[in-house]
Amino acid sequence: MTDQTMTPAEQRTEAAAAASAALDHDLAETEIAEVVKNAQDAADFLKILSHEGRLMILCHLVDGEKSVAELEKLLAVRQPTVSQMLARLRLEGVVETRRDGKAIYYSLADDRARQLIEIIYDMFCRTDK
Repeated sequence: MTDQTMTPAEQRTEAAAAASAALDHDLAETEIAEVVKNAQDAADFLKILSHEGRLMILCHLVDGEKSVAELEKLLAVRQPTVSQMLARLRLEGVVETRRDGKAIYYSLADDRARQLIEIIYDMFCRTDK
């Protein structure tokens, strides 16, 4: 239908539909951009957990804070390696530190890590599978 054969009411309806479609298009672009950002954030977070040693550290920290020496024993890994993994986790904001004299204690700083580690534990570590 052309503008000449449409009634004023039909013209208003078509104009409103066009405006709505334009708004939906802008909204869709905004939603897509947000989904892409969320997917990137999730991928970045999973990269932090994708290292076997860092994952094991986080598994131990779910139970509560641990010193570097405790983690060294639990992981059977030398202190410089443990410290390097902890530094990456600290840089990413997943763990936080507390100093007590010469000892440095680490704990989880990100509840998302705790939630994900608990799910991973249920999937891979539970003995009553």
